[in-house]
Amino acid sequence: MRILVTGGAGFIGSAVVRFLLRETGNSVLNVDALTYAGNLASIPLVSSGGAINQQRYQFARVDIRNRQVLEHCFAEFQPDAVMHLAAETHVDRSIDGPAEFVSANVSGTCTLLEVARSYWNGLDLEARKKFRFHHVSTDEVFGDLGSEGYFSETTRYDPSSPYSASKAASDHLVRAWHRTFGLPVVLSNCSNNYGPYQFPEKLIPLTITNALAGEPLRVYGDGSQVRDWLYVEDHARALYRVLTRGEVGETYNIGGHCERRNLDVVTRICDILEQVTPHKPFGINRFRDLVCFVADRPGHDRRYAIDAGKIARELHWTPAETFETGLYKTVLWYLDNESWWRRTGTPAYAGERLGLTPVSEEVRG
Repeated sequence: MRILVTGGAGFIGSAVVRFLLRETGNSVLNVDALTYAGNLASIPLVSSGGAINQQRYQFARVDIRNRQVLEHCFAEFQPDAVMHLAAETHVDRSIDGPAEFVSANVSGTCTLLEVARSYWNGLDLEARKKFRFHHVSTDEVFGDLGSEGYFSETTRYDPSSPYSASKAASDHLVRAWHRTFGLPVVLSNCSNNYGPYQFPEKLIPLTITNALAGEPLRVYGDGSQVRDWLYVEDHARALYRVLTRGEVGETYNIGGHCERRNLDVVTRICDILEQVTPHKPFGINRFRDLVCFVADRPGHDRRYAIDAGKIARELHWTPAETFETGLYKTVLWYLDNESWWRRTGTPAYAGERLGLTPVSEEVRG
């Protein structure tokens, strides 16, 4: 199978590309604009060259809003399937600059759908039947869950942030292209991902890298927000299962069954670092001493939790990692790969607080 992956140099996208190259015999075209969070070094199987690079992997630096270049990619690569992961993803950045999220996530998805539809219409009947367009989305489209219950595939959409609203809009577009034009689509909505190669603006990698630097570990509000955590390599495996075994027109929720408060995630990282790091930053007695509380993010949802029963029942997928095993692996990976995350420091992000202007006074915990 020939799979076109959009956003394949990003965090989840690169995990998907690594999985496809390592675990399947499929050929991959990685389409990525290489914005601030894109990093081809996140695909070490091909970043250093070699036979796998020449035989099964291609890369095209393309913005999915560029229809002409996208059409050329489809015509040249002749994909059997599309896995659409390209997106602006950080809630805090969407608060600071919502227009780019609407442009990339909504307009970009619309352009990609139209290119895919035109390509699909030109295939022979057998190829049209086999073609799939897999749209990868987030549980944040469902909004704030409350203290009880779980998100299911039929939960009503109620996005809270510009990011989640842009993803909700793109979900609706994909379903509309299936309903109106017959494009064979599958969709998935996932819980919070973590693991190797995540750009250090998100909670877990930012906590790890700031702790190693002796910087404050900023916790929003009181830290009681709850998220369901999913190890990224488990997610990549689930996405391939949805692509290859999912029923056309269906949606599958993917979760890690690992609910944790944000504060507990931060303190657990501190405790792991106490065990595995030989030297603390100068002047620090305990990593937990770095924890501080800052003003909460505007519109911050209190709890997300996924009911992943459908994908378990119908596609026989369950996560392999617990939160404890996955988090331990993640901390060790950042300790062992400082050269990778040091290179991610760009003018686009230098570890500062995003999504709240002006920044409130920090209060030490």
